[in-house]
Amino acid sequence: MNKGARYIAICLIALTAIGIFYVAFSRLLSSREPHVDVERERFPVIGIDLSAHNGEVDFEKVAADGVNFVFLKASEGADFRDPRFHENYAKARQSGIKVGAYHFFRFDRDGYEQGRNFLNAVDSLTFDLPLAIDVEEWGNPDGYETEKVVEALRGMIFALEGSRNKVILYTNKQGYTRFIKNRFEELPVWVCSFTNPPMTSDNWLLWQHSHQSRVDGVDGFVDLNTFNGDSLTWEQWLNDVSL
Repeated sequence: MNKGARYIAICLIALTAIGIFYVAFSRLLSSREPHVDVERERFPVIGIDLSAHNGEVDFEKVAADGVNFVFLKASEGADFRDPRFHENYAKARQSGIKVGAYHFFRFDRDGYEQGRNFLNAVDSLTFDLPLAIDVEEWGNPDGYETEKVVEALRGMIFALEGSRNKVILYTNKQGYTRFIKNRFEELPVWVCSFTNPPMTSDNWLLWQHSHQSRVDGVDGFVDLNTFNGDSLTWEQWLNDVSL
């Protein structure tokens, strides 16, 4: 075999290997659905989170389907309010489901102002669960330094806790490492993760383990969450939160 033929053969082999790798990698990525099944005997408490994007919800059907708690989007940034929040709150309360509220945290808005927006959105409503701050890179602009985001987050937490509210931080594993770990570990964590277990440590209270679940009363896919404990531990935690 001359040099030219040998070179062509090597190139063909390399291209074939690249093609095989690309196909395998693509299949791996496409097979990773945003959903993990959990052991219901170990984690019997079920929750969902909703916003206006979920449309009109029949909370009586949701409750009958075994859902124990719901977090409702109340606000985002320094001025946005979810248009279905008060309607969802009233219906969820009537159904007997334990209710919480969450705020989508914006990197490009002042933290304290976001806290005031959240407080004004929930006003004097009563909740069974802590106020949740959704802190994640998805949906936020790039280019913001970690410490700037952390500083703004401190401002929001200060605003909420200054009004005697308990706080829980929602994030994914990347957000936990970047914004929360070694900074806000005194606060409970609600983690979004599609691995089981959800984190290498047991430092989580709530686990969002699916974006592709179905629940009676909600059209389309809904996020599914679970509590890190059994039913007795859940009731004890609810009592602690209400104190």
